[in-house]
Amino acid sequence: MDRGTRDEMLARLAAAVGSVTVAHPTRVAIDGPPAAGKTTLADELAVLLRAQGRDIIRATIDDFLFPRAQRYPRSEYSAEGCYLHTHDHDALNRMLLDPLGPGGDRRFQPAVYDHTTDTTLSPPIRTAPTDAVLIFDGVFLLRPELIHRWDLRIFVSTALERTVDRAVIRQRHVSSRADVERRWRERYIPSQQLYLATARPTDHADIIVHNDDPQQPTWETRTH
Repeated sequence: MDRGTRDEMLARLAAAVGSVTVAHPTRVAIDGPPAAGKTTLADELAVLLRAQGRDIIRATIDDFLFPRAQRYPRSEYSAEGCYLHTHDHDALNRMLLDPLGPGGDRRFQPAVYDHTTDTTLSPPIRTAPTDAVLIFDGVFLLRPELIHRWDLRIFVSTALERTVDRAVIRQRHVSSRADVERRWRERYIPSQQLYLATARPTDHADIIVHNDDPQQPTWETRTH
């Protein structure tokens, strides 16, 4: 287990990305619970890698959701529904991960859905350079449908109870504390517990970042 400043942790992650040797763009997963700090870490890593001269594709699981009408076949608070019916993994593989992977043509779309308007998207197809890096953040990224599509797997870990407080702060302008707490305790936390128990993502992660204190993180490199 290593401990250091945030800059030291980001430098370690950038070095891990640089050590990946593949004949196609490097696909980096940044997985972890909601409000663990995945998006912030992914954005910071993207900035650092761009400064090192890498061509970065920045994308997120939030742009590969099913339409709202399909996401809640059980209820808005169903943990199983969160895990099973939220994300369009077929579209993610078809439009982004497979084109950037072995044998892919590197022609990709970084999004298929706009969650703010609940509408499908069809952005222009782009062609990635062979040495590009995809930095992709989101929940449930190391599940069986996706696990073999990544070239580097990072799991951002934090105490699930701590994510409730972070979520209340993050959503204070759009949702009441009671609504945020109910959604976290009935949907998001149980869905993460289901994911941890069934997919065992930390067993598959190459690097685990312990992010309870974002400014003084600890991290560990795993061997498989």
